[in-house]
Amino acid sequence: MKNDTKLGGATLAHAQPTPGQSNGATRRQSLSVDGYVAAARSAATQRGYAADVRHFQSKGGRIPAAPQQLAAYIAELAATLAVATIERRLIAIHRAHVDKGLDSPARDALVKQTMAGVRRTLGTRQRQAKALVKDDLLEMLVMVDKRKPMQAARDRALLLVGFAGAFRRSELVAIRCEDITEHANGLEVLIRRSKTDQAGAGRTVFIPHARGTRCPVKALWQWLELAEITSGWVFRAVSRHDKVGCTALSAQSVALIVKVAAKRAGGDPTVVSGHSLRAGYVTTAAEAGLQPHQIKEQTGHRSDAMLARYIRPVANRKTPSLL
Repeated sequence: MKNDTKLGGATLAHAQPTPGQSNGATRRQSLSVDGYVAAARSAATQRGYAADVRHFQSKGGRIPAAPQQLAAYIAELAATLAVATIERRLIAIHRAHVDKGLDSPARDALVKQTMAGVRRTLGTRQRQAKALVKDDLLEMLVMVDKRKPMQAARDRALLLVGFAGAFRRSELVAIRCEDITEHANGLEVLIRRSKTDQAGAGRTVFIPHARGTRCPVKALWQWLELAEITSGWVFRAVSRHDKVGCTALSAQSVALIVKVAAKRAGGDPTVVSGHSLRAGYVTTAAEAGLQPHQIKEQTGHRSDAMLARYIRPVANRKTPSLL
């Protein structure tokens, strides 16, 4: 039997221990300090930081950077980018210094004042993707069914499961057949790791049956049966010739599927994203009268503040006129 461990879909081969040494000791010694520092952040975060630092360097920046250089870079970005994007790049450059034991120019008064001026000038209101509520979703499904059989089956299952489970797009594409447990009244999905669970404690999401063709459970089983998928990734790439691949969809692919479905249904693809399904669940749940703690149980939100961004507009629409 191979000495392998399954971790989030990847197989890690264990090094053989030397006499008197345990496997655990071998693994602990195999990582340097830099390795543990890198492991503290998700792969997506590391890739994002690296890309931001490369952009800074492409503009003539260097590590270590002088405060004046970083402040000028921020001012240049402010001409075209949103505040949230500039802040993310600033954090990446800050981490690049701190991880090397260098003084970060992001702590300098000049850089802080420049960033404060950018926030005041541009404002800090974040653009939110349009929430795809139940009626929007049903309209999209009508057009999805007109695609080629495999594409239609996959996209129908992805949209319904993504909505019903209130999944983040990264959670959706990480689902494997082995993570699904069938029950009489629905199915349970194990989310091994997520944006707010980088340590991999995991949580389960229950998806109940629904009526007729809008049932996410039925749509999922139909996709798996049609694609002859019995293990591994659930949502996979489908070629233009309607052939199912072996690789999992990327998170960006979820956004593209949502945009294409919205466009085919007559909507504006520029205002929706992969997050629209999750936002749509929260909005629909709030409109249906579910309590915040019930919604959080499904979405995995940890704070009421984040949930309130979706629930508050629903509550505001119910404000009676005093005129």
